Amino acid sequence: QGGINGRKVNLISLDDGYSPPKTVEQHRKLVEEEEVLALVNTIGTPTNSAVHKYLNQKKVPQLLVSSGAAKWNDPKNFPWTTPGVWSYPYEGRVYAQHILKTNPNARIAILSQNDDAGRDYVGGFKAGLGAAAKNIVKELTYEFTDPTVDSQIIELKSSGADTLFLMTPPKFAAQAIRKVAEVGWKPAFYISSVAASRAQTLAPAGLQNAVGLMTATVLKEASDPSWENDPGMLEYKKFMKEWYKDGDPMNSGNVFGYTIAQFTAHILKSAGDDLSRENLLKAATNIQGLSLPLLLPGVTVNVSPTNYSTYDTFRMQRFDGDRWVLFGDPIAVK
Repeated sequence: QGGINGRKVNLISLDDGYSPPKTVEQHRKLVEEEEVLALVNTIGTPTNSAVHKYLNQKKVPQLLVSSGAAKWNDPKNFPWTTPGVWSYPYEGRVYAQHILKTNPNARIAILSQNDDAGRDYVGGFKAGLGAAAKNIVKELTYEFTDPTVDSQIIELKSSGADTLFLMTPPKFAAQAIRKVAEVGWKPAFYISSVAASRAQTLAPAGLQNAVGLMTATVLKEASDPSWENDPGMLEYKKFMKEWYKDGDPMNSGNVFGYTIAQFTAHILKSAGDDLSRENLLKAATNIQGLSLPLLLPGVTVNVSPTNYSTYDTFRMQRFDGDRWVLFGDPIAVK
């Protein structure tokens, strides 16, 4: 659109291969050689953790981190880092609140990745359950280096659980969904939003095996015909056609990336003529009631200097074999 506040944006993108040592190397290059204004939406919990202290010591904004780990919302100790993804603990609470409302006596099984992200999700989930956490009958983890999670699914089924909460990235989620179907287990099945991609998770798992899955979201689903004439969705699809012809507009990753780009543009615009790192951080941490075009109705961005958590309201959706379908009212995290 010709720039922001009269300035053109120079976006430099380097690949760290999702390897923390490479993350450190590439960040040093960006900060010390390229002298970037800020880092925006770098992906992953372990990768961002590797440069967390470095960027804060250098007072370089680490904005809209693409991870919902709780550690990114720590303005007291790490004021230069803000999250770009909804909080994993908050999302975990949403599933707990839904279970308490629909099946307060559920027998619950949990499978999560043995890392900070997994612990954050499960911690929020248990906190949301409160006294009902006693209904958790089995809890297992797996390592990111494990070949499969098949044995964990078999063990969780044998626990007699009627409800399953799954916190995994797409690869392991696809395995778990497929295995749950293979063993004939039919729990109320909740999966974390990081694994909700139709293209990356559900299709490899077999769409027929994903019917009935539930997840929480803050974003409109591009494949949902409800948004067919929505101005924000029409503008997004037009953008994809013009600027990213090879990209799949139905991929939730592209919806997220587009929204983050708009979020970033808002921050840069709010910084006005003062593009110092300090003022950019101020703009990024003083946002109230921001509604972006692809956020669901009832969901807004709220960030304050004392609470960096980006979203506190979610919507539930269920997979019908073809697409995610919203159901119920917005759920505010308690």
